[in-house]
Amino acid sequence: QSRWVTNQGPLAEELESRLKEYLGVKHLLLVSNGTIALQLAIKSLGLKGEIITTPFSYVATATSIMWENCTPVFCDIEKNTFCIDASKIENLITQNTSAILPTHVYGFPCDTESIEKIAVQNQLKVIYDGAHAFGVHLDKRSLLSYGDISTVSFHATKLFHTIEGGAVITNDDELAEKMFLYRAFGHKDEEYLSIGINARTSELHSAIGLCNFPRVESFIDSRRELNSLYRELLTGKPIGFPKIPEDISYNFSYFPILLKNETTVARIIEGLSLKGINTRRYFFPSLNTLEYLNPSACPVSENIASRILCLPMYQELTKDDVVRICGSLSELLDSI
Repeated sequence: QSRWVTNQGPLAEELESRLKEYLGVKHLLLVSNGTIALQLAIKSLGLKGEIITTPFSYVATATSIMWENCTPVFCDIEKNTFCIDASKIENLITQNTSAILPTHVYGFPCDTESIEKIAVQNQLKVIYDGAHAFGVHLDKRSLLSYGDISTVSFHATKLFHTIEGGAVITNDDELAEKMFLYRAFGHKDEEYLSIGINARTSELHSAIGLCNFPRVESFIDSRRELNSLYRELLTGKPIGFPKIPEDISYNFSYFPILLKNETTVARIIEGLSLKGINTRRYFFPSLNTLEYLNPSACPVSENIASRILCLPMYQELTKDDVVRICGSLSELLDSI
């Protein structure tokens, strides 16, 4: 009705304001997707050389580093949370290291305290890939409030989504101003101030976000119940679950399981697919094994990536669906 469909319109402004209030952060800028959010973060911090990151993430985490002419250096992960192993970061720091870019995998928090200490001691910047972290709180703070910049994805597969979209989040006024300009060709109206690209979201995507936003807490409540039911029905089966940290308010975005080996994963995927049940090897492969991404050895990540499988988890999933999925999975596991 407003006939305003793009260029940071009133719906985008409203969504930004509501998200800032919900997350308790000083600056939040909507962008067109979660990958461009990472690129804006790297660019605005002026990062050069090497960036220490995780091999257990979606490929965009590492390729954004390379796209901005930096080199990803892979640090292995913890076996319980699947997040970057902070105890292994310092051994990877060189005179060329400029930043640390970890991922809060499945919404499980990285060791933010240790990472901040390492960053301060070595004068490094910290960008958190918080694609999965919307609605998660650590020490009564939004997980997206940590680091120099946090990025988030609002892709349709996420807990809160705008179909396509994302955001950059910071408490630093100067960084926020720089990313504001970078997001919109580097100018405000007729005042041209810096380089920039078009990373803005549209009014249509913002409208979807405003429709979904009031339902976030009900989404989390629903997923909490489904997560509990999954665990109840699959307890005693030859699978592993990541342990949800006790000191967080969690969003239950995904339901990953660990299977015995890669052969078992392949058989489970095929068997469930024949019953109309879609799963995802999320994340596979371990990024450190890709030839174009500065490969190195990360044995924990490689092992987890070969055995991980995410079962269905989304807003409209019902308890009956979960019962059917678990029944089919149990039959397959018993036959292997």
